[in-house]
Amino acid sequence: MPFRALLRSEWTKLRSIRSTWWCTALYLLVVGGTGWLAAASTNSAPRSDVALGVALTGFGIGQLVVLVLGVLAVTTEFASGMALVSLTVAPRRTRLLTAKTLVVTLYCALLTAVLVVVCAAAAFTLTDVPGGLALTSPEVLRPMGLQVVNGALVAVLAVALGTVLRSTAGAVGIGVALVFVLPPALALWGKELAMRASQALPALRVGEDAFAAVATSWPVGLAIVAGWAVVAWLLGAMLLGRRDV
Repeated sequence: MPFRALLRSEWTKLRSIRSTWWCTALYLLVVGGTGWLAAASTNSAPRSDVALGVALTGFGIGQLVVLVLGVLAVTTEFASGMALVSLTVAPRRTRLLTAKTLVVTLYCALLTAVLVVVCAAAAFTLTDVPGGLALTSPEVLRPMGLQVVNGALVAVLAVALGTVLRSTAGAVGIGVALVFVLPPALALWGKELAMRASQALPALRVGEDAFAAVATSWPVGLAIVAGWAVVAWLLGAMLLGRRDV
């Protein structure tokens, strides 16, 4: 089967799952609504990047929805038995997983990009900045772009966890622990080793800042999330090739 056909097939499967649209609606509502509420509650900010950072706060929680969406895109297929049909039609399993990952990742990246623009519009409309908001400055464009890239990497990690575990509850539970529970818990512990461990986990990022975790520079933080996503995906591809359906 041509790879283009695989992509069309994976898109059809993704949009046919009811949970995709529930997750989409929840993601838009949580992130967009929180962004406008946060911007409305901030009368002024000293710089454009500060105003934008406030409006992006909703991504700290909202990206958990991306995690659930990515996991369900995989585990629902195994639970329904559709995976058997997919693997019969496309027996090259790594190729099939690549197509699914691309579709889910591009969908989540597009949603995130739309929400980043919505949040930037909220900051531009509702928050006063001395000299006005410089929406084309690197200090503003960089966190906007980083947020989209981070959302895409979270989607890759979610697909990978779903492929490794094939259990919705297990994959979501481990994903939430990795990106949302352990980083702040280790940071609050305060020990040096725990704080280093917090930095090494794929904490959710709001713009350039990790959400409730020990801070790193944005290149380091992004590299950590990318590393976890790539390693988990390679493990999922290996297990998918070795397991029975």
